Amino acid sequence: MEEKASAGKSMYGSSLLVPSVQELVKKPVTTIPPRYIQHHHQDGNQEHEMTINSDYHAHQIPSIDVQKLLSQESTISDSELARLHFACKEWGFFQLVNHGVSSSLVGKIRTEIQDFFNLPTEEKKKFWQQPGDVEGFGQAFVVSEDQKLDWADIFFLNTLPVQLRRPHLFPKLPSPFRETLETYSLELKNLAMTIISHMEKALQTEAKEVTNLFEDGLQAMRMNYYPPCPQPETVIGLTPHSDAIGLTVLLQINEMDGLQVKKDGIWVPVKPLPDAFIVNIGDILEIITNGTYRSIEHRATVNSEKERLSVATFYSPRFGAEIGPASSLITEQTPAAYTRVAIEEYFKAFFERKLNGKSFLDEMKIKYNVKQ
Repeated sequence: MEEKASAGKSMYGSSLLVPSVQELVKKPVTTIPPRYIQHHHQDGNQEHEMTINSDYHAHQIPSIDVQKLLSQESTISDSELARLHFACKEWGFFQLVNHGVSSSLVGKIRTEIQDFFNLPTEEKKKFWQQPGDVEGFGQAFVVSEDQKLDWADIFFLNTLPVQLRRPHLFPKLPSPFRETLETYSLELKNLAMTIISHMEKALQTEAKEVTNLFEDGLQAMRMNYYPPCPQPETVIGLTPHSDAIGLTVLLQINEMDGLQVKKDGIWVPVKPLPDAFIVNIGDILEIITNGTYRSIEHRATVNSEKERLSVATFYSPRFGAEIGPASSLITEQTPAAYTRVAIEEYFKAFFERKLNGKSFLDEMKIKYNVKQ
């Protein structure tokens, strides 16, 4: 099964090839191409949404201290575990501090991702998306030629397990970026498993019921480049959506902010804390926790002054796993709210469509719970 997946198309589906926005803005842009103009982000279905720019609201996003979670002092660890449980239930987003990933490694990944996007066009073409694939430089979720496009370029690739790496991408990355990415990939896997194991503890599920799904799990990375735009209010850097995966760990590459999360119908800007990761619950963890933990819609905006870069590391259950509500979280009072599905079928269905809020997760919900 794994050999079949690694030799054929990416399990993350395909996306139509589109022009590079980074290349587009190298010449002065006086008129935004119509395909990027998305007025519906200001009106239409979202007319009642508003963005709060107040620091008061931004600072409400919880922060979790990994060292406190790992503390041998039970009062400290239990208190931080309760904070984690609250963040996952009420926000689906939190900032992770004292996470244990070395500042030197984080500094290297920031510098080398910036350098990677600044490679000459001819060099970058070696890593461009191929027809029928979503990995490489390009965009994701482009399913039609008349679809509106995000004001962004991405570089998406499988990182773990090793046998799912595309032979023309990860192994061909320039050095030392390849080696740095290898180290970062393993560090982020360990960090994701630490977080998931503590979620399991907070949920009081059966031992290893959740972590077993994620052992030797699927890891992918999405590097995002959002160029400046002369009319930023007419475009969107990343369409509002919830992540289809298990857990996302986001690193802000440069000092430009743009991430916003939707809390109680209001778009709240996220101001990254120094040396922090931003972590969010994906749809898969909402399914596994039977809705106790919630994935949340988020989006990326752009500005008129400077590009913004970030890298999201996605972690999901292992290849061949079946996802559905954990059996220990299903009771007469809390029946299964989501259907069960193989991980391969789940991703295939997700990547065949445009991003659209939480609509994909809604389709996974069981509409009627009939007692046997």
